[in-house]
Amino acid sequence: MGIDRAQIKAFAYSLGFHKVGIASINSEKEDLARVRLQKWLALGYQADMEWMGNPKRSEIKACMPEVSSVICLALNYYTPHQHSDEREYGKISRYGWGRDYHKVMHQKLKKFSNWLQTQAENIKTRYYADTGPIQDKVWAERAGIGWIAKNGNLITREYGSWVFLGEILTNLSLTADRPHTAHCGTCTRCLEACPTQAITKPFVVDANRCIAYHTIENRAKQLPEFIAAKLSGWVAGCDICQDVCPWNQRFAQETDISDFQPYPENVKPKLTELANISEQEWDRRFRASALRRIKPNMLRRNACANLNSGINIS
Repeated sequence: MGIDRAQIKAFAYSLGFHKVGIASINSEKEDLARVRLQKWLALGYQADMEWMGNPKRSEIKACMPEVSSVICLALNYYTPHQHSDEREYGKISRYGWGRDYHKVMHQKLKKFSNWLQTQAENIKTRYYADTGPIQDKVWAERAGIGWIAKNGNLITREYGSWVFLGEILTNLSLTADRPHTAHCGTCTRCLEACPTQAITKPFVVDANRCIAYHTIENRAKQLPEFIAAKLSGWVAGCDICQDVCPWNQRFAQETDISDFQPYPENVKPKLTELANISEQEWDRRFRASALRRIKPNMLRRNACANLNSGINIS
C-alpha cells in the first residue's frame, strides 16, 4: 500500500489537527489496558455508565477485525476566557463553551479517512471521536500524543490537557511512534483540589464522586447531597482538576479553531435563568452544542442545586 507515515502526518496537519501520532496493535499492551479497565469496573467507579463495560472497549479488533494501526489525533480547544467566581453565575466546562466538538472532529476525521482510502487499493478505515468503545486516552498515550495524568485526563506538552481526541483505525501497517512517558512527577494538585475527592488515588477517578459525571450523566431528579453541597457554581461539567494543573497553567495556548470560541452565554450563564430555562430556550441556547446531552430538566436541577432554592425542576 503506497503511503507512509510522513504523508499521513502531513495531511493530518493540513486538515488542522494539532497533534497526530501512530500506534500499532500490541496484544501484550492490550492485555494490560484490559486488566486496568476491568479493575476499575469491578470497583463500580463507572457509576451507571454501562457503556464503559462494553467488551469492545477491551479488544480493538472487535471494533475493526482488520485493524493494524491506530492513527490518533488531537485538537486544541483552549480559549483564554475565565470562569466567574460571582455566586450569581454558573460554570460550564470549557469543552462545552463552543460548537459541539463531535461535529468539528468528525468533519475532519471523515475527510482524513476518505483521503486515506484513495491512496491505494484495499485500504480500510473506521473513525471515532468519543463516539465508540475505544479507550482513546490509552491509544493517544501509545501514539505519543501525550500521557494519562493523575486526574485521568491526557496531557500534551504543547497544549496541556485542553484537547479533544479522535482515532482512525486502519488496516495499514504503519511504523508506530514511541509511546509518551508520564510527566506528572510528584505533583498532586489535582487530587488535593478536587472538592469531592473523586480522584481516589493517582490515575483513578470514581465517577460516583465526580461533579462532571453528576452534572452531565446523572439522570436522577435530585443530585446526591454531598455533590450538591460542593458544586461551587458548576452546572455542566467541572474543570477544577485541569485548572490547577501546572502543565495547563504554563503551556495552554489559544486555539486557532473558531468553532471552539465560546458562545457568549456559555461563559457567564446566570443561575436564575438556568434554573427556569424552558425547552424552547434550551434548544436555542445549546443548538449545535455538546451540552445538549444535559437535558433541560437536568440543567434546571443543577442550577437549583447551586442556588439551594425550592424552584420546581420537574
